[in-house]
Amino acid sequence: MEAAGRPMTKKKTAVISGGAGGLGRALSMALQARGWRVVLLDLDVSGLDSSETQIPIRCDLTDSTQLRSKAEQIEQQYPVIDLVIYNAGITQIGGFDTIDEASHRRVFDINYFAAVAMAGHFLAAVRRASGTHIAVSSVAGFTPLYHRTSYAASKHALEGFFKSLRSEERPYGVDVLIAAPSFVATNIGNDQRQIDGIARPGSAADGMDYMTPEAAAEEILRGLGRRQPMIPVGRVARLAWWVNSLAPRLYQRLMERQIGGHEG
Repeated sequence: MEAAGRPMTKKKTAVISGGAGGLGRALSMALQARGWRVVLLDLDVSGLDSSETQIPIRCDLTDSTQLRSKAEQIEQQYPVIDLVIYNAGITQIGGFDTIDEASHRRVFDINYFAAVAMAGHFLAAVRRASGTHIAVSSVAGFTPLYHRTSYAASKHALEGFFKSLRSEERPYGVDVLIAAPSFVATNIGNDQRQIDGIARPGSAADGMDYMTPEAAAEEILRGLGRRQPMIPVGRVARLAWWVNSLAPRLYQRLMERQIGGHEG
């Protein structure tokens, strides 16, 4: 109980998509440790614990009717939302000549369109809090990445949307941030890759300098605390940001030398 004369401290509320994945879980734990309440959205939440501070909700983010219904349910319970983290995503590994249009669209449905729809549903609730949107992009959101044409395109689109949304939400006191991890080891050895190359994020074997989900979550939340518009997450991401900004042709050559020719 609060001491007499002191105001009650309001528990902040965050919503995280892709909440059952490694990074989603790590973000949830880190936020709860800071005194937040966290709502986790994912297709399969059976492995998530439910408590007063962690609320798992099953949702197919690519089903527009289901997403709208779940978002309305969350907003009725928590009309003021301080933070939404758009973390759900898949990758696709393979040359462009090996993938078809349907799988390319599937990557966009999850990585881009689901996030955009979700942002629309929570726009008012975040405005009420003068809160924050964080889009979890990737180094592939601002650089090229070998054998990831669909994935890189979806992350470039995600960044373009949220960077543009930033200007529209500023008058409401809302921050829009981009977190761009490099390689986060969430599914090493468990990519469950399909015939079209679609795989679980963080599962590629051709990455480098992998981070743990817990370390990535802490960097993202430090960026949140600093209201940092672009948060390169990890040493490789920071190096990629600077090299690509100053010498994009050099970056592409280095990337091709490091990753090119090696299937993940």
